[in-house]
Amino acid sequence: MSKLTALTLKAALDGLKARDFSAVEITQAHVEAVEAARTLNAFVLETPEKAIEMAKASDARIAAGTAGPLEGAPLGIKDLFCTQGVRATAASKILGEFKPNYESTVTSHLWRDGAVMLGKLNMDEFAMGSSNETSAFGPVVNPWKARGGNQSLTPGGSSGGSAAAVAADLCLGATATDTGGSIRQPAAFTGTVGIKPTYGRCSRWGVVAFASSLDQAGPIAKTVEDAAILLTSMSGHDAKDSTSLDEPVPDFASFVGKSIKGLRVGVPKEYRVDGMPAEIEKLWADGVEWLKAAGCEIVEVSLPHTKYALPAYYIVAPAEASSNLARYDGMRYGLRVPGANLTQTYEQTRAQGFGAEVKRRILIGTYVLSAGYYDAYYLKAQRVRRRIADDFDQAWRTCDVLLTPTAPSAAFALGERMADPVAMYLNDVFTVTTNLAGLPSISIPAGLDAQGLPLGLQLIGRALDEGTVFSVAGAIEDAAGFRSKAERWW
Repeated sequence: MSKLTALTLKAALDGLKARDFSAVEITQAHVEAVEAARTLNAFVLETPEKAIEMAKASDARIAAGTAGPLEGAPLGIKDLFCTQGVRATAASKILGEFKPNYESTVTSHLWRDGAVMLGKLNMDEFAMGSSNETSAFGPVVNPWKARGGNQSLTPGGSSGGSAAAVAADLCLGATATDTGGSIRQPAAFTGTVGIKPTYGRCSRWGVVAFASSLDQAGPIAKTVEDAAILLTSMSGHDAKDSTSLDEPVPDFASFVGKSIKGLRVGVPKEYRVDGMPAEIEKLWADGVEWLKAAGCEIVEVSLPHTKYALPAYYIVAPAEASSNLARYDGMRYGLRVPGANLTQTYEQTRAQGFGAEVKRRILIGTYVLSAGYYDAYYLKAQRVRRRIADDFDQAWRTCDVLLTPTAPSAAFALGERMADPVAMYLNDVFTVTTNLAGLPSISIPAGLDAQGLPLGLQLIGRALDEGTVFSVAGAIEDAAGFRSKAERWW
């Protein structure tokens, strides 16, 4: 493996600036790493020619002294982001060979700042899944394996391709999206850093919609500082997205390394769930001690409506999905399966185009929005959502940030939970609350379990207070000293 691919994003940007290597050289190293790691199935589309072309343009800008903040950095793009002239499928058969004639706002910001695109990353179909097994392109394989085992593990979902690619050093960072935990849970499963920013911090324009009031873009990266650098580029107000926040974008990286002495860290008692492995309990306790040692005050807080978060999420998200996915009917783009009449064309296209999990969520969503059930399910779930947001508002009276585990387990084997949707949905138990409340939250790799698999800690912050989240995350990263990498077997 090339030493260039082992660099962090920050180290690579510094090296490019110092002319230690060229953008073409580091891009070529990553292109070769991607080609050598096809066993992981992290990429659904490789764009090596485009990457080298973009890298050459970066070298020209570096030479001219007009380099952007991400100049020459090779990144992977989750296949949920529309990329002009490059196939975007949301890992679904129904979009076929769809090539958008426009660029998503988030990726256009990255290209504006000089980043290089290596290709499109695998994911759960329409971002619906927690194990990257619902993809029409097949599952992504986690680069990590249990100590002494050879079983293929999930990298988490839905941003499994993004997490696996970063963990295996196939890119310096990756775009991802998070509707109920799809950035943070894969980050925890792969020993990477993933942040879901405040809802509205990153534009959703040009990102294929799952649940519009919950979806939020963010980065997966190797370090907290790398995640901060990427989020600064990805963020910003966008008039094309009505939910985009017209707020200044701070230099998030400047918060990493700041003293956190005197900050109040809340530990929510409701996040202790039955059957949680002792290793995760211990890691959580370690996190508390690390923050105490850094000068933080630890406060126990209560988020009493947490137990209703998963049921509320699995009503709101499918309801919005059933509406958003109604546009895929075989008429304008993507797959079209002709029938004897218009209705049959719709039915056959959707039956063949959507996978089982997407169909399940469309059916649930349509049911909870139907006459006679709307009040009983959807309206009630929205009321619960309001109460969950109120719980956080109460918590901020006594603390500045919350510390929790990211996921209730380490990575599990592919195929292990596919037969039981409820067991799969329980993976999101610690993450969905922040989507329902629109708050920023980050997962930091903080330790290994007994099988040598990574475990993550999650920090939740006030709306638009990503700065404090990054400061505390940097302190945890330093204290944990997590340097482990997956042993190369691919």
